[in-house]
Amino acid sequence: MEFRVLRYFLTIANERNISRAAAKLHVSQPTISRQIHELEQELGVTLFTRSTRTIKLTADGEYLANQARQLLTLADKTVDNIGKTSEISGSVFIGCSEAPMISSIAAAIKQLNAVAPKVTVNLYSCDATEVKYKIQNGVFDFGFVLEPFDKVDYNFLMLPGATRWGILTRRDSALAQKTTIKVNDLIGQPVIMPQRHNSRNLLTDWFGSNNFSFHIVATYNLLNNAAVLAKCGVGHVLCLDKIVNTQNTDLKFIPLEPSLIIHSTLIWPTTALLSQAAKAFLHQLKKLLPPDKQTL
Repeated sequence: MEFRVLRYFLTIANERNISRAAAKLHVSQPTISRQIHELEQELGVTLFTRSTRTIKLTADGEYLANQARQLLTLADKTVDNIGKTSEISGSVFIGCSEAPMISSIAAAIKQLNAVAPKVTVNLYSCDATEVKYKIQNGVFDFGFVLEPFDKVDYNFLMLPGATRWGILTRRDSALAQKTTIKVNDLIGQPVIMPQRHNSRNLLTDWFGSNNFSFHIVATYNLLNNAAVLAKCGVGHVLCLDKIVNTQNTDLKFIPLEPSLIIHSTLIWPTTALLSQAAKAFLHQLKKLLPPDKQTL
């Protein structure tokens, strides 16, 4: 299986049309059709269901597309990070949870750009489960995750700052008139919950029970879409503070009581060999952190 053929396959999967894929790749349609046919024969599966106007991925095709994206990302990153000169260049890949403490990452990127302008830092918003999976598979160099997080088999740096849990709700809602939100305030209310397993466990501990007496109308993994639901009056979003800017908007953040405070950590695997670009980023981040945060 060649990377070139995988790129052909992904282009067809994205375009849903062989003619358009061939034009985009600047190869003939018979050539790309033959390559995909040979790939199917090599794997012993059918990757596409074909009709006169379009093609669709089969279940095997969907699986290969997901794996191929990760393989090609890793291959491109490897080629990019092999030093061709003495000057540091390449790419750094960081999977990021949503939290305001990412400002430390931003400061390190700014410093890195000043000393190694040929290094590009790529941020991917995702939850801790995806961060962990893609670090283990070599796609991400680092993960910016929220505590609590099981750091066995990881090096880590505790990052400064913290945020808190609360609700995001319309300013004209009854709950928006409160200064803090207690468990009883949510009884009978439509609530939009995070999907992240650790977050739900934290909130379950705060609720004091698995038997929620409020109505979970939706769940989310990243907050921006959930904020739109709140703005439309679908429900109150349980979320972290200072991710969505509520100034001059229809939304208001109200903290939980008792307070539920969250910290963050940068992780990377103990078994990984960091590229020069990744080492340069880590060096700049460590320079910005107080000594008590530099736990490995």
